[in-house]
Amino acid sequence: MNFDDNPSEAAFRAEARAWIQANAPVQLRDELELAGFGQPPLRSGDVLAASKAWQKTKADAGWACLHWPQEYGGRGASPIERVIWQQEEGVYGKLAGMFIIGQGMIAPTLMAYAAEEHKRRYLPPLASGQEVWCQLFSEPAAGSDLAGLRTRAERVGGDSGDEWVINGQKIWTSGAHYSDFGMILTRTDAGVAKHDGLTMFFLDMKSPGIEIRPIKQVNGQSGFNEVFFNDVRVPDHQRLGGVGQGWRVSLTTLMNERMSIGAGMPTGFPEMLDFCSQFDTGNGLAIDDPAVRAKLATWAVRTSGLKYTAYRSISALSKGQTPGPENSIGKLVAGSTLQEIAAFALDLQGASGVLVDGAQPSASARFQAMLLRSPATRIEGGTDEILRNIIAERVLGLPADMRADRGLPFNQIPTRTR
Repeated sequence: MNFDDNPSEAAFRAEARAWIQANAPVQLRDELELAGFGQPPLRSGDVLAASKAWQKTKADAGWACLHWPQEYGGRGASPIERVIWQQEEGVYGKLAGMFIIGQGMIAPTLMAYAAEEHKRRYLPPLASGQEVWCQLFSEPAAGSDLAGLRTRAERVGGDSGDEWVINGQKIWTSGAHYSDFGMILTRTDAGVAKHDGLTMFFLDMKSPGIEIRPIKQVNGQSGFNEVFFNDVRVPDHQRLGGVGQGWRVSLTTLMNERMSIGAGMPTGFPEMLDFCSQFDTGNGLAIDDPAVRAKLATWAVRTSGLKYTAYRSISALSKGQTPGPENSIGKLVAGSTLQEIAAFALDLQGASGVLVDGAQPSASARFQAMLLRSPATRIEGGTDEILRNIIAERVLGLPADMRADRGLPFNQIPTRTR
């Protein structure tokens, strides 16, 4: 791909830049610039309200979810125009964090599997940020094995029933406490192989029987949640895909999830480069140390590779292709790089790295918050081990990992040893 603007792209960039300059919430710019990964984008005011306001402003002017079809709230823009917009939006893009799951992961699944009336009902308010969605996949007993989930959905009235009753528990659900709707993967048949007995639904997160409990994280925030389902009733028309085809539906979500996380996950490199250019180690600036420069060079190469790999995926999407397993590479590399950079920054600072000074968020506080949040990046959206298996099997063509439960009905898989 050629990333130099042609005349039409240059015109689009000028239009986007002018609109952002005229409409962006400039009063929030300073706070947004200081917020690092692992920290809330705003330290004052209502983050959700500010995020929704900016998203609605964009949607009203035709700048939300640019690559979506116009009838669903988008602009029908090209992949390059999408990239240009992200570049021009810059720091204000941090306000979109609460919408990544809904817009980047769930929306493509709705477009592929939802009925047309549901697409027209739910996608425009999702694009405008007026309704927030979460993804209800992970479970305590399943670990990294999503297909090992135990949340049950039972059809009321047999095959002719038009309603399902859901019971079970989900965990690590990002944003469940402020979401309006969620997409949930359930087990509808325990008598077949675990990947074959799953069915996907979407539901109202305010439905009777749903209990949400925020999880306190090591960094002091509570972005993740436990979600309990007690006889939650969901109409059959909110099923996505056929009964028993939930795994196939989930793959659309998972491939988009890894692309969205990998493409949107900060690596911390720009902050690290700026920090090393200013931090005095006692023997001169950190950036003048050959060992530090070698580290920076390695991370610069990785960061560049992540950026252009994401652009390649966006280009594939524009051709109607489904994001492939190669997106696991970006997520795997970004997660480990983020953790390496944060740890190295604290090592450079020595004992002062453990101090958190709210007035200096660009120094120790920023990298400490980044380090405390970074382990989650290597778990969410697929653990490193799962991603390596996907890359090995589906990208490199290596033999599949051995599975003792292959082909066994789910209810015959041993759950513990005696």
